[in-house]
Parts: sequence; C-alpha cells; structure tokens
Amino acid sequence: MSEHHEHTHIGPDGKEYTHTHEESHPHTHTHIAADGTEYTHTHGDGHSHTHTHSHTQTKSVLNRLSRAIGHLESVRRMVEEGRDCTEVLIQLAAVRSALNNTSKIILQDHVEHCLADAVESGDLQSIEELNKAIEKLIT
Repeated sequence: MSEHHEHTHIGPDGKEYTHTHEESHPHTHTHIAADGTEYTHTHGDGHSHTHTHSHTQTKSVLNRLSRAIGHLESVRRMVEEGRDCTEVLIQLAAVRSALNNTSKIILQDHVEHCLADAVESGDLQSIEELNKAIEKLIT
C-alpha cells in the first residue's frame, strides 16, 4: 500500500511550494532558484530517510528564516527606492550572515539527531546526502 506524503519547500522568493507524492513510487523533481540554479532531488525511492527525523531546533530555524526573509524584503525595497549601493551591499552581507548562521543550526541539529540515527542504523546514503549538501553549502 502506498502512502501519500506532502512536502513544503520555501523558495528563494520566500514563498512556500507544496507538493504531494506517493511514497511507493520514486519522484524526482527540480527546483529552480531565482539565479537560475537548479536543485534536483528524489522522494520516495525507498532508500533515503530510512530513519526517523527528530529536529529540536525547528522553531528557532523557522523564526530565523522569517527574520531573514523580512530583512531581504527590506533590502529589496532599498533597491527599488534607489538607495546607496554601499548600504545595500552591507544589508545583503547581513542577510547572508543570518542565513549562514541558520545553516549552522540546521547542520548541528541534523548531525546531533538525524545523522546519529543514520550512523547507528548503517544508513550510508544519508551520510552521503549530507556530504553533498555540505559541499553545496560551502561552495
């Protein structure tokens, strides 16, 4: 029997995108960021996410993301208003720093909970997926 799962992703524009798929059938899809970068991943392949996720920092991460989205919207308004480029660049650096710090919290939470479960259960695919995500994060 297949299960239906709904996933919500927040795009670079801050909007939520939700889709549903059946767990018994692999589903690969691509998200395209505002800069044209394509991100492809698969759900329901029967191999990934074999462990139960336990995220203790979800509320903190969501709050940080909401603040970063609000900050980025204010930078957008600065550009629309023709504000000084130096001010815009400084505010963009602040947004990037906030996102980097949020990434650190997500990574720490993932290592402490999900990855520990994956190592314990021998889920090598989850470890490889984390390595790929870290590579994308730091490039």
